[in-house]
Amino acid sequence: MIKRKKTNWGLVAAPWLFTFGFFAIWEIWVRATGTSSFVLPAPTLILDAMITYRGQLLFHSWHTAWMTLAGFGLAVAFGLLLGMALGASRIVHAGTYPLLVGFNAIPKVAVVPILVIWFGVGWLPPVLTAFLISFFPIVVNVATGLATIEPETEDVLRALGASKTDIVVKVGIPRAMPYFFGSLKVAITLAYVGSVIAEYNASNVGVGNLMARASADFNVPLLFAALIALAILGVIMYLATALIERRMTGWAQRSQFAAG
Repeated sequence: MIKRKKTNWGLVAAPWLFTFGFFAIWEIWVRATGTSSFVLPAPTLILDAMITYRGQLLFHSWHTAWMTLAGFGLAVAFGLLLGMALGASRIVHAGTYPLLVGFNAIPKVAVVPILVIWFGVGWLPPVLTAFLISFFPIVVNVATGLATIEPETEDVLRALGASKTDIVVKVGIPRAMPYFFGSLKVAITLAYVGSVIAEYNASNVGVGNLMARASADFNVPLLFAALIALAILGVIMYLATALIERRMTGWAQRSQFAAG
């Protein structure tokens, strides 16, 4: 009979216990020091703001989510194709990589005003900013996965009659998948950063826009409630990406708690 792995309830409960402990310490410290809610509101006050403004938080969170996912989807498609081109061709890699590094070094905050001039205020600047800030890790990781095929493996495959395309498709792409999915977990968080930056300056909707209005009104509890909403969205998307990674590349993963 196949033995089922026992569920480690300590590991299951740890994220909840640590999160609860963090907010409990926060609450106790604010109350003990008498910190003004204008400087740092207590978690209970933030929770009250989340309940009070739940309609606005849900509305703007939905817009942030779909704009982030739209930009992230573009980054995945573009990054995967460009990464495959860089990894499969030394000439493309040598010619394109310096341009990518230079472009990635440009702060995306500086790009948002240009996007506003080109496309106006609306949903397009957040989508494009999310794309611009998140595609670079995907390109680099996919290219690395393809470019690090062992020379001995390529020699054997060529001796067996495999073409360059066969090597890339049948060996390179499967090899690059762990790199690819690892980059997605980084890229999705960067996409949120990009969309919120653009929403703050160039959109009428989204959590970033809600934060801008809350800051203008000096509504600090709502400002922190919006941050918590962003954190929840980020965790959900990260977990979804990690779940897909586990399903698609479970063969390449070791138990991360094997030594624990």
